[in-house]
Amino acid sequence: MVPDFHRRFAGLARLYGAAGAERIRAAHIVVVGLGGVGSWAAEAAARSGVARLTLLDLDHIAESNINRQVHALDSTLGQSKVQAMRERIAQINPGCQVDCIEEFVSAENWPDLLSLDMHFARKQLAVIDACDQVRAKTAMAAWAIQNRISLISVGAAGGKRLAHRVDIDDLSMVTHDPLLAQMRYRLRKEHKISRSGKMGAMCVFSREPVMQPSVKGALLEHAANVEELTQQQVAESTHTDGSLNCHGYGSVVSVTSTFGMCAASWALNKIAG
Repeated sequence: MVPDFHRRFAGLARLYGAAGAERIRAAHIVVVGLGGVGSWAAEAAARSGVARLTLLDLDHIAESNINRQVHALDSTLGQSKVQAMRERIAQINPGCQVDCIEEFVSAENWPDLLSLDMHFARKQLAVIDACDQVRAKTAMAAWAIQNRISLISVGAAGGKRLAHRVDIDDLSMVTHDPLLAQMRYRLRKEHKISRSGKMGAMCVFSREPVMQPSVKGALLEHAANVEELTQQQVAESTHTDGSLNCHGYGSVVSVTSTFGMCAASWALNKIAG
């Protein structure tokens, strides 16, 4: 079947107006990190008919991803996340150019990973930072502020249960998010970003306090009852790497997808004008 792009994406013009929809159709959206947040952001961009998506992630799909990542299915286990997302997007928006970069973003390789020429249209570009490494997040935010690029940084979705507590605001106004708090500290210390007033870095975050991992929830599936758990098992079950990613903390798709959809919504609205 030949895709009818007008029929697929005509709803955008009724919402954003003809000019806004046209800007979205010409957009280039970069999604850094294709986990429980970034995969949903990429999905939203594809379903909005954007012309180009650049996807960055070095990870592969594991069974533990199925509870929260849109491209994680029985049929995609073991695939690279960027390739699985590319194949999914081809079924949604075959006209979209999808560039896959199988790398983790770092402070050292950003923004050299991107294929941007000297005269790229800044108004058509938006970057969604859905990674969980503070140094990489800081480098991306500093670059965006200095070059006036539309970028939104996503905070920690792990340890959150209430999707309705998710919000978007300038980094200076973010609360209840240690990951973004570290990024704010680094931007001010290392990049001399203003300590008063708005910082010019937009963020998705949740005002819900972080839920610590449940010992019973994490371990009862391996023990007949909680009394059988050793002190070492209890200690290990509450250990995390401090990044507030979803590997150590609990996660639920209703929250991670909301983070991703909020980031995509902000990017699309910014591009539409």
